[in-house]
Amino acid sequence: MMKAKQETIVVTGGAGFVGSHLCERLVREGYRVISLDNYFTGSPANHVEGVEYREGHTKDIAKHIIETPSIIYHLGEYARVAPSLDEPEVVWDLNIVGTLGVLAFWREKKCKLVYAGSSTKFVKDGGDIEGRDRAPYNWAKAVNSELVHNYGRWYNLSYAVAYFYNVYGPRERAGQYESSYGTIVETFKQCAQRREPCIINGTGEQTRAFTHVYDTVDALVLIGERGEADEYPISAKEVYSLLDLARMFGLEINFMPATKSTRSSGAEDTTKITALGWKQKHTLKEYIDIYKN
Repeated sequence: MMKAKQETIVVTGGAGFVGSHLCERLVREGYRVISLDNYFTGSPANHVEGVEYREGHTKDIAKHIIETPSIIYHLGEYARVAPSLDEPEVVWDLNIVGTLGVLAFWREKKCKLVYAGSSTKFVKDGGDIEGRDRAPYNWAKAVNSELVHNYGRWYNLSYAVAYFYNVYGPRERAGQYESSYGTIVETFKQCAQRREPCIINGTGEQTRAFTHVYDTVDALVLIGERGEADEYPISAKEVYSLLDLARMFGLEINFMPATKSTRSSGAEDTTKITALGWKQKHTLKEYIDIYKN
């Protein structure tokens, strides 16, 4: 991406896990970066030098950001499957009401939108239930992805949709000891640090294509620069089960009954993002080996 010091980029959820890394990268590229975050799961601990941080709900984005950005990276949504079953009203507020505010802002500013969709809608192991319908989070993200496509067509706006696949890495959201919104790699990492067993719902044979946050951000930058009116999965090629993950950390396992959100997902075809110049540079095994050593 060319340095463009006069260009402004907005990142919703910029104080979150992926958002903070994206902000850091964009500042390094020479952009003026504005983060809008309500700190539901984001944290001031994730602030990086050079970013302008504004606190607020995405439904009020026009009130908090009067500038006209060249790109909006919309990452600032509720982002957990299992907890969403217990609080659908929160998902509705953050992912439907909030995103409608972002789309209206996008329409007004006539800039480019990169929407962070969810790979959960592609899950196929739920029997008669499609992946998109297995939890409020899945449904809201699937609907929003479709809405972004329609907004682009209805109003002749520039956009692209990215799909994340179980992102892990530095600043990963806290695990079970600190937050119910913790991600699985960080949760297992904390179990290893505490020398305590991990908990797996179901058999542990459910799989994931764990993708490093640095690879994810590399892809997001390319999508912002070159992606247009299309969808871009960002997926590592390796697939591991939760049993594999626990063994890589050397953990004992306590098994619990499967939940409604227990599912498998695999690696996705990355032809489209590879065509933009992306290449996977990191693996889960390397990440865990570095931690263990």
